[in-house]
Amino acid sequence: MAKNPTNSSSNKKKLKQQVKQDSEDVNGDPEIWASLDQSFKQVQSVLDRNRVLIQQVNDNHQSKIPHNMVKNVALIQELNGNISKVVSLYSDLSSNFSTAFHNDDEQPKNSD
Repeated sequence: MAKNPTNSSSNKKKLKQQVKQDSEDVNGDPEIWASLDQSFKQVQSVLDRNRVLIQQVNDNHQSKIPHNMVKNVALIQELNGNISKVVSLYSDLSSNFSTAFHNDDEQPKNSD
């Protein structure tokens, strides 16, 4: 089934208009944005650590040295814990984001 290019273009325009409207509706509370930014930085920090751990696990596995293979157990356990931490951070971030925008919707709008 072929896509209708006109319809696709129209949908993109509608989406851009909605995004623009949404961004204009946002109060822009610096505290909220700082909190979200901090949450994303925490997530990125854990993901960066996971990247290093995965590289270490791969290097140890390729070395085939028994002692290095034993080290992988602890590295993989740390990875597992970090994955749980990322899930928790994203859950908190999602909740905070929803709360911030829900609270913003309850605020009276300025009629400029």
